[in-house]
Amino acid sequence: MSDLTDPSLDLDARLAEILQRIPYARFLGVRAELAGDEMTAVLPFSQHLIGNPTLPAIHGGVIGAFMEMTAVAQLSLSQISPSAGLGRQPRTIDVTIEYLRSGRPRTTFARATIKRAGRRIANVQVEAWQETRAAPIAALHGHFLIGSRDEG
Repeated sequence: MSDLTDPSLDLDARLAEILQRIPYARFLGVRAELAGDEMTAVLPFSQHLIGNPTLPAIHGGVIGAFMEMTAVAQLSLSQISPSAGLGRQPRTIDVTIEYLRSGRPRTTFARATIKRAGRRIANVQVEAWQETRAAPIAALHGHFLIGSRDEG
């Protein structure tokens, strides 16, 4: 893995590196796209994501984990500075997930919004959708521990 403090890496490369450091994100095939200052996480559909083969529907745990990874990636991206690189990876304090409709067997997208970030705690909201962002399939509200490695 490369060094996230390397100034030759652009934000896209740093974002890809952040996701590569999460083993479950690699297993699921999660990737992310940047458009200006907006990051959209992408969960490509794969048969091993199905939790209910009768519907079929993506497993709720997969959707929840995908949204949590989206929040962590957004927070990590917001902490990158050219001089200091990436601080400590954000750690989950708590999350609340609202499942709004079944995740069908198709590509899923998510976008995180940092509602408030203090010195140590960040409040993040994430929405996941499939065909249209106006019809989310799930939402996450969470608190994450943030800060640099040298903070105790």
